[in-house]
Amino acid sequence: MEQITSRKNPICTHFRKLASSRAYREETGEMLCDSPKLLEEASLWGGHRIHTVLYTQGVKLPVYDDCTAREIQVTESVMESVSPMKTPQGVVFSCAAPTLRLPGELKRESERYLTWRQCLVLDGVQDPGNVGTILRTADAFNCGPVFLLPGCADANSPKAVRAAMGVHFRQVIYQCTLEELTDLLGKAGIPLYAAALGENTADVREADLSSAAVVIGSEGRGVSREVLAACAGTLKIPMSRRCESLNAAVAAAVILWEMGRGKL
Repeated sequence: MEQITSRKNPICTHFRKLASSRAYREETGEMLCDSPKLLEEASLWGGHRIHTVLYTQGVKLPVYDDCTAREIQVTESVMESVSPMKTPQGVVFSCAAPTLRLPGELKRESERYLTWRQCLVLDGVQDPGNVGTILRTADAFNCGPVFLLPGCADANSPKAVRAAMGVHFRQVIYQCTLEELTDLLGKAGIPLYAAALGENTADVREADLSSAAVVIGSEGRGVSREVLAACAGTLKIPMSRRCESLNAAVAAAVILWEMGRGKL
């Protein structure tokens, strides 16, 4: 059994850099996951090779299929130094991260994506917790790809991965520019709408979203002008006049519910 007792071990340094640096995650092609639940999800859905698993004594590791993974027992002190959580759950691991590369064309990835022509777009959503929550909600309503435009928090950050609860291992996620997005949607014949108020705003309950990509804007400024200009129209969520706006994750949940209504 392999063991680590020193916080200065190179593996510990590697884990801390995965937790703190987006550039390092992109350079290595890895992400850091924390909890037995995420390890179980990574094994269940496959496609993301598990590299190294650190665990504390007494923790029962879930059964997973990747026989190439390196398992190392660590002290409580070492676990506290590498885990991004205030209260570690005794398991933290590194694995291959989703590439986020845009495909040449949109296509049905597998039978579990019932509505690949229904997409969600995030424009400048900066809270990684919101990004992860939105990814989890998109998966719950069988949404197709989720596109992250520039300015969004890193979908592979520990906070986003934790909020998504394993969705990274099964949801299609892309990172792209606005130009790349509009070109891809144009080829597929999928119109782009924004959750925002404008001259041609439609009630989301009445809009035809059977084939559509809907943009959710940032927590502070909403959908950017550049993105609005590229949209075929805007959608509004009816709410009390006392309320000015909704949290980005909540707004996404309402939109995704409307997109998924009748097909689940």
